[in-house]
Amino acid sequence: MVNKTVQFVFFANYFVGLLAVMLAIETSLQLQIPLSSPAFYIFLFAATVLYYTWAYILPAANTTITNPRTTWYKTHAAFIGRTQILVILVIVIMVYFLFAENYRHLSKLSKYDWVIMLSIPATGLLYYGLLPRTVLSRNLRNTGWIKPFVIGYVWAGWICFLPAMMAKMKGDIQLNETFMLWLFIKNWMFCTVNAIMFDIKDYADDSNKQLKTFVVRFGLRKTIFVILIPLLAIGVISFLVFAIQNHFSLPRIIFNLIPFICLIYVALSLQQRKSILYYLIVIDGLLLVKAICGICGMIFQ
Repeated sequence: MVNKTVQFVFFANYFVGLLAVMLAIETSLQLQIPLSSPAFYIFLFAATVLYYTWAYILPAANTTITNPRTTWYKTHAAFIGRTQILVILVIVIMVYFLFAENYRHLSKLSKYDWVIMLSIPATGLLYYGLLPRTVLSRNLRNTGWIKPFVIGYVWAGWICFLPAMMAKMKGDIQLNETFMLWLFIKNWMFCTVNAIMFDIKDYADDSNKQLKTFVVRFGLRKTIFVILIPLLAIGVISFLVFAIQNHFSLPRIIFNLIPFICLIYVALSLQQRKSILYYLIVIDGLLLVKAICGICGMIFQ
């Protein structure tokens, strides 16, 4: 029973939806802007679940490789179909409420804001090849080493820019552009490292497809010690410099360092073979740790 519940939460992508909401709340608190309306967070959750479910449904129909997640999707195909209809309905209703709330304030967004906001879903659709082939014949998921940076960009934009733009439409809020850019880059780096770690799970499959991800190109140990650990070290040093320059309190610094330490520990643990649920629970769970630590850093500063 416990195993079925765990599979339901993680295979059906409800945990990923929760991550998007928590990371968006973290962004609002760190930027010191008002939290968005419940409709926005419901939309964020539902849209994330829909995107990841569709992304896994489509390739699953064309692959001969079996794994617990693919098997789960095939076994629960009818359930997934019904829930996707419900999720789409929720998204449509939330978009209606958000538009009704904010259509008078759309003029507050600049052309730059619109370009950034539209680039996020466009990149997400291109990544999994969810656009018609007449638009793009190849998805960005098959671009090898670029793949984790694309994932990182979409996640960073989804959880950084969207909450900021919602707050910008709500009132006369002066965003700290420098801090927002740093926060975006920090999230981009964190999510990119997370995605590189996740690629280790697909090493055999990517190698057979001649998809030159970092782990296929350099091997497991070099990926961990030459790419992941140095990236994380640069991230820690960059954060400390930024934190000192902006006079962060000691509790805020400590809380924001915890996710980096956890990333390093988990990266080293990947030298041994792990199950798919380990990646879904522990590696994706690092994003939840990051969100909680970021929120605690603001509360206890």
